Amino acid sequence: MNFTLLIENLTNPALLFFLLGVIAVRLKSDLEIPPNSSKFISLYLLFSIGFKGGQELAHSEFSSEIIWAIIFGIIVSVLIPFYTFFILKRRLSTENSGAIAAAYGSISAVTFVTAVSFLETFNIQFSGYLVAVMALMEAPAIIIGFLLIKSYSKTKQTTSSFKEIIKHALTNGSVLLIVGSLIIGLLASDKQALGIKPFTTDLFKGFLAIFLLDMGIISGRKLNDFFKSGWFTLAFAIVIPLVNGTIVAILSQIVTHDIGNRFMLATLAASASYIAVPAAMKIAVPKANPGLYLPMALAVTFPINITIGLPLYFSVVKMF
Repeated sequence: MNFTLLIENLTNPALLFFLLGVIAVRLKSDLEIPPNSSKFISLYLLFSIGFKGGQELAHSEFSSEIIWAIIFGIIVSVLIPFYTFFILKRRLSTENSGAIAAAYGSISAVTFVTAVSFLETFNIQFSGYLVAVMALMEAPAIIIGFLLIKSYSKTKQTTSSFKEIIKHALTNGSVLLIVGSLIIGLLASDKQALGIKPFTTDLFKGFLAIFLLDMGIISGRKLNDFFKSGWFTLAFAIVIPLVNGTIVAILSQIVTHDIGNRFMLATLAASASYIAVPAAMKIAVPKANPGLYLPMALAVTFPINITIGLPLYFSVVKMF
């Protein structure tokens, strides 16, 4: 692993704002981002990355690489919940195992956005179709997690039908916004896109920094409750993402040789959902404890990825 990359990422303003949020909570500061502002910023980030991805896709030649990358992403989002479920089930209940497995099979749009910023530091581009891959990796993991819970639960007390969970996965606000923005960006002409470029591009890193400050505050508040759950969930939240990201960083050369694309695929595989999956599981599997899967994804895996993970996956991609 290139430690120069690690140091570079540790001094990234976005990461430092995240740490500032955690520190503010530990110091019992009254610093907080108003809920409405936080929601607006998260919507902005999804809109911006989706629109820019659509523009990139519009300028890309349609090729077999796009198709294979999409298939590869979906396969990854199906396999990760399967194998992690049986690891988790050795220590946790079926409901908690399924919810956590779904979270780690799904993706984090904010981790994706942070990875975009990481690549920009090295002036490396990635293809716009990766935004489509990201959006398509959300639903399969949620569906697989739900099916595993239905199959192995002794009580069978899930509250949603298979049809309802698929509908919720596909119409989730974050999925809908990023797919919709992708399509709009794909349809917009260069002249039309140029008109909103200051909003979609120039303001991006500033909004990302404020959003990560908010994520740091939220994570800091959840750390104490999570640590009470024991070493197993902590170890899982640290090790599994690094394993997933490293394996996909190596295997991604099957579908593309582009460094930026391979890095983004690895990042998607390593990230864990703390928006779409909790929203779905809250409705479908109320017995699953959000006090486990939410802090695991947000308070442990997210910071691990943006401090250690991103430089690691980048180094592995360059190595293989």
